[in-house]
Amino acid sequence: MKLFDVLVAFAGLSLLLLAGITLRRKLRWLRQLGIPEALVAGLLGLLIGPFGPLRLFPEQVYTVWGQTPGVLISLVFATLFLGQRLPSPRQLWQRAAGQTAFGMTLGFGQYLVGALLVGLVLQPLFGTNPLMACLIEVGFEGGHGTAAGMGDTFADLGLPSGEALGLAMATVGVVSAVLIGSTLVVIGRSRSLLSAQDTQPSAGPLLQRAAHSDPMSAEAKLAQEEAAGLSDPIGSASVTIDALTVNLALAGAAVGLGVLLKEGLTRLGGALGGAATADLLNAIPVFPLAMLGGLMVQLLLQWRGHSTLASPVVQASVGSLAMDVLITAAMASLNLPMLEDNWLPFLLLALAGLAWNVAAFLLLARRFFRDHWFERAIADFGQGTGVTATGLLLLRMADPLGRSRAMESFSFKQLVFEPFLGGGLITALAPIALASWGLPRFNAVALLLTVASIAFGLWIGRRPQRA
Repeated sequence: MKLFDVLVAFAGLSLLLLAGITLRRKLRWLRQLGIPEALVAGLLGLLIGPFGPLRLFPEQVYTVWGQTPGVLISLVFATLFLGQRLPSPRQLWQRAAGQTAFGMTLGFGQYLVGALLVGLVLQPLFGTNPLMACLIEVGFEGGHGTAAGMGDTFADLGLPSGEALGLAMATVGVVSAVLIGSTLVVIGRSRSLLSAQDTQPSAGPLLQRAAHSDPMSAEAKLAQEEAAGLSDPIGSASVTIDALTVNLALAGAAVGLGVLLKEGLTRLGGALGGAATADLLNAIPVFPLAMLGGLMVQLLLQWRGHSTLASPVVQASVGSLAMDVLITAAMASLNLPMLEDNWLPFLLLALAGLAWNVAAFLLLARRFFRDHWFERAIADFGQGTGVTATGLLLLRMADPLGRSRAMESFSFKQLVFEPFLGGGLITALAPIALASWGLPRFNAVALLLTVASIAFGLWIGRRPQRA
């Protein structure tokens, strides 16, 4: 593979992204559905991709497209903690406990539903690979980025079509989340289930402080400067390095730590458990370890008093750019022939996952949340079926004026939830655990975790509400 092929590959991805942005702006219904530009670009890429009807590029370019997601997903997760300052544990508990319990119920329940369906129906009738029990959580909770990042893990464990199936599941999830979620909001509004629609604005502490503060406070000015790359990341007047360069270097260091952590785990497993254990640990993807690397870099910066080096604005931009390119490349190189052999098990898994998410929303949500249950739950339903942006879209539909405190709780929940489910450590380790334990034991563990999550949520719902 030549450097020229890499340049052509990323030039092609850039043109696809521009086409996706243009098409989304021209077609109003795409904006109303909340379909991301990168997903539109990826679907356009299917037409000119390696399995599309209009192949425009040589095979080397498509090889780069296929390898891009596995690289960029590590960069996405490396930026999650960089530049972030965690709220106090008490604040996290008060505002994020219910949201976290509901998210855990959705996520672990998706593993349970998938394992039951595969073990009781799909494997006896179709000989379905047991690893497909993980596809609902990977596609729905994790999304396109996680599905692409888990491709090598699935392939190493014996499911080469795992990436293609995961990406297809994520696409079904995004579309279904918008359609089903919008329908739920309409029904909720007609039945007066949206508590925020009949109340006076009651902004949370974050919004209250914003309303009474100078709109051009020091923090706001710093954020604008960081976004423009004008702030001084080092803290001296003679700095000559750009803020974007510093933050890219920090993200790269986090990815490097993730690679070292994986290498260390693999060697330690080989020394303690032999070659079989080393091979199993080698299937762990780098991206959750890169997230731990980002946390380590952030803690080091805070310990040394250089926390301003990592800008949350720039890190978010780096992660967003990597995710957009990742989704475009993953969808454009989607292996369509691999879907043909598993289309019926895939369809049944998707329907089962959707049924579980809707049932959890209708039957459990109001018992988990003591205030604004519909607004809080619809955000988690959108994220747990589609992507985070879908959850925010549905929350905006349910609470357009921001009268509930659902946005604050939903934001705090990400700090607790994302490192584990929805693309975190548990998502990365679940297929490995399934391959090691077997489907019956995996099913039992998923049942235990789902029941524990429901019990936790019901307990949170019964506790007195505090301000």
